[in-house]
Amino acid sequence: MGIVHLLREVTVELALFQGEFARTNGLHATDVRALICLLDAERAGAPLTPGELGARLGLHSAGTTSAIDRLERAGHVERVRDAHDRRRVRLQVSEQAVALGERHFGPLIAQTLDLLGTFDEGEVAAVRRFLTGVRDAAKSRQA
Repeated sequence: MGIVHLLREVTVELALFQGEFARTNGLHATDVRALICLLDAERAGAPLTPGELGARLGLHSAGTTSAIDRLERAGHVERVRDAHDRRRVRLQVSEQAVALGERHFGPLIAQTLDLLGTFDEGEVAAVRRFLTGVRDAAKSRQA
């Protein structure tokens, strides 16, 4: 099987796994993608505004507001005033949402890290370079 076909199988399996998380927790698929974007931004030390989240998800303001409202009602996200500019609102993922994600995705992440631990530094660098290139190619198609 070719690498491209294997990558396609991986993306399908991950999408199904993500869909299971959404169904189990009463979320829309867009809500899960929003949570992932918000968690990644928080991990990078740059929490997102609603507008930034919408841009990352490719949503207009009404769709972004609907997703944020659903996540807020479910207790997964809070709107928090920016400490440096009180006019700006940042989105923060709740501990409850983090715990839900850890319960569902934690075992898969652990298995993935265990597998990655069997690779030497050169192999890890090659995997990182490949995945970064695929991600960047996909992003460039959106522009």
